[in-house]
Amino acid sequence: MISGGVSIAISKQPGKPNKTDKTNINQDIRAKEVRVIDPEGNQLGILPVYRALAAASDFGLDLVEISPSANPPVCKIMDYGRYRYEMTKKKQEAKKKQSTFQIKEIKIRPKTGEHDLYVKIGHIKKFIEKKDKVKVTVVFRGREITLMQLGRELLEKIVNETAEIAVVEQPPKFEGRTMIMILAPK
Repeated sequence: MISGGVSIAISKQPGKPNKTDKTNINQDIRAKEVRVIDPEGNQLGILPVYRALAAASDFGLDLVEISPSANPPVCKIMDYGRYRYEMTKKKQEAKKKQSTFQIKEIKIRPKTGEHDLYVKIGHIKKFIEKKDKVKVTVVFRGREITLMQLGRELLEKIVNETAEIAVVEQPPKFEGRTMIMILAPK
């Protein structure tokens, strides 16, 4: 039973800027004096904040605190909108350059037919070309456990067929009823 309480749901309102960026600009700068750099990159020296703000307004730009931990803080006269845009672009580029790969798995049996094996090798090549690692698993069921040599030969055939684009990261290893090998792009 609710006793006269009011529940309030708080949601993020669209259109409101989310100030996760901690960069101080213009009147947000709290230091008394700052080292000022003009838009061309030349140092204007150490100035009181009000003079630095006046210089920024003369250029028609913003005063942006670049290094708040320096003594005195370093501020640059620049277009803050463009600065934020370039910073987000740099973050996106860095994120793109991070290597993201997955381990794809291909399962085969010791008695996999010749054509079926080449279809699986085609899939392995596609995965390798997409820069993904491939885990090739030979599954032994029932009495097939006696065909370990046949499984090893299948894995060797796969290595030979993909030798120009892939390297063996983990050689064939027997675990339980499976033989596992991992291929990685060159």
